[in-house]
Amino acid sequence: MAEVKAKILIVEDDLDIAEMLNAYFRVQGYEVFTVNWGEDGVRAAQTVFPDLIILDIRLPDIDGFEVARRVRTDRRTHQIPIIFLTEKRERVDRLQGLEVGADDYITKPFDVQELRLRVRNALKRVSQGSLTNPVSGLPEGALVEERLSEVVHKSGLALLHISIRNLEAFRDTYGFVASDDVLRAISLMIHNTLKETGTPDDFLGHLSLSDFVVVLSPATLAAFQEKIKTRLDQSLDFFYPISDRELAARRSDRLAIVVADMPSVYGRFSNVDQLKKELLSRR
Repeated sequence: MAEVKAKILIVEDDLDIAEMLNAYFRVQGYEVFTVNWGEDGVRAAQTVFPDLIILDIRLPDIDGFEVARRVRTDRRTHQIPIIFLTEKRERVDRLQGLEVGADDYITKPFDVQELRLRVRNALKRVSQGSLTNPVSGLPEGALVEERLSEVVHKSGLALLHISIRNLEAFRDTYGFVASDDVLRAISLMIHNTLKETGTPDDFLGHLSLSDFVVVLSPATLAAFQEKIKTRLDQSLDFFYPISDRELAARRSDRLAIVVADMPSVYGRFSNVDQLKKELLSRR
């Protein structure tokens, strides 16, 4: 029996990019469907039921955010992974993409090999029912939602939000392999520091690819926060090639770490979505 091909829906109004992606992913063994308008993308999602959607934000009719919202509110399509493909780089666009449930966010001009790996990882998470990030190995998705729900409804827990700023700019300059190395290294530093200063009940997971959330006791929050901020700040220069470090130190888009604490959560939010929106707005 022939192997069933994963189906990819590409919603892209640039005909050259759409044709290139169509041909590329067909060669990779996927069944590919391409449309150029947002309304057509919504209809295609509801008729083709793709395994993954690659979605441009700037479309001739409705934008990609609206397409994603409609896909997410339809019970037949709400679990389909969505990768935004766009020229927009502004922080507000990334936040809006996360709010409507995007699984990943890649800016043009893009590395097609990187996009291939992002597609592969997203499909692997769906097929295996994986609840961990394929790069860092840390919990994401439903596991994080479950733990944050506990924080919202239970007293005696604190949160720390750790965000890697300008990871996209770093990836644009040095490639996705180097960017994934940064993510793995920072994940490991946070994990090891939490083991040193925290308790076995502490939790570390992803809010998004470059955002981490730590659930821990208010009693250990200050010590952990001070130690991890120092360690991460001291490590950032080493992610750059030696020849670029002096220049990187003067760049406005150099890697940076933002750490924001929330010592008291209980009673402040009625649901997890409100909490996540607050955390992401503070980075």
